[in-house]
Amino acid sequence: MNRELSRAKRMVVKVGSALLADEAKGAIHTPWLDALAEDIAAFRGQGTEVILVSSGAVAVGRGHLGLDKPQLRLEEKQAAAACGQIHLVVAYQEALARHGLGVGQVLLTLDGIEDRRRYLNALRTIETLLRLGAVPVINENDTVATDEIRYGDNDRLAARVAAMTSADTLVLLSTIDGLYTADPGIDPDARLVRDVPVITPEIEAMAGTVVPGYSSGGMVTKLEAARIATGAGCRKVIADAREAHALRHITATGRCTWFHPQETPRTARKQWIASLRPAGVITVDDGARIALGSGKSLLPAGVTGVDGRFDRGDSVRVIAADGTEIARGLVAYVAADAGRIAGHKSREIEELLGYRGRDEMIHRDDLVVTGQDHHAEGELEVP
Repeated sequence: MNRELSRAKRMVVKVGSALLADEAKGAIHTPWLDALAEDIAAFRGQGTEVILVSSGAVAVGRGHLGLDKPQLRLEEKQAAAACGQIHLVVAYQEALARHGLGVGQVLLTLDGIEDRRRYLNALRTIETLLRLGAVPVINENDTVATDEIRYGDNDRLAARVAAMTSADTLVLLSTIDGLYTADPGIDPDARLVRDVPVITPEIEAMAGTVVPGYSSGGMVTKLEAARIATGAGCRKVIADAREAHALRHITATGRCTWFHPQETPRTARKQWIASLRPAGVITVDDGARIALGSGKSLLPAGVTGVDGRFDRGDSVRVIAADGTEIARGLVAYVAADAGRIAGHKSREIEELLGYRGRDEMIHRDDLVVTGQDHHAEGELEVP
């Protein structure tokens, strides 16, 4: 498998905070960023679309606001992010403009990606920016986030963006050149793992525990990101980017860790559905279980139970009577209405609800089969 970045058609590049900013002073490492911009321009010149997911807003903002204490309160982090994001986007704009590239800022949260309408809006915005020749620069919307402001979130966010946009390559630029068999700072015999075909318990054990700090949640969150990316058919690489021209070095030296995707890439829609956090549970009978396994839609007649509080378009788990998960999908009805039509024929929906909704509780296009007893070509299993 040719693993060089030159193979990429669409590449998501996540930039760590420590690479981009001086955590003590909040100053942006302009020469490093200029070199990255040059690399991005080179990839764009050969036809590779590049999406940036950038950390660093809090680190930059705290320096400008004089927040030099070790621990910040949530509202202080949000204020630092609001301030720092302005400086970051300007720095990216100036660096990329030297190569004739425009920049578009997109602020997301993980919950935003999991909302169907906001997901589609974000995807359309990113796709349009790429089509118009601009480089999307994505960051967490930290000024409105709560539990999202934690170390490592941008690793996962980058993986979600890669899945959402059907990127074939995810690059995590970090301060370490990949996954080691043990902590190289402690164990002198630790070896770099260059290839990870599958994330096994042994691989997870190598990741150790989360390391505190601005720029990284440690290898644990990077493995979580790898699960999301490879599960969506996207290869992922972790590379040391402390030296200038980080992307060029990955291509030239190959000293990094590659995580390999599943054989069959998922469509962008299926990728997204598989990664969503379910808002409820729908229980089905044996007939519906067989139908879903054959690639059919879920009809109300096959539903025996509805649990949870969900809206139309939310993700739900579909389970059998014994609790086994069969599928996940985007439900066509709010929970209350789903409960009213459960067990009824589709032709009865209008009479029961007072309006004519979809015939399907979950359409096959909005459903990912997760069990082992299915036979429909192209269906997916959630990792």
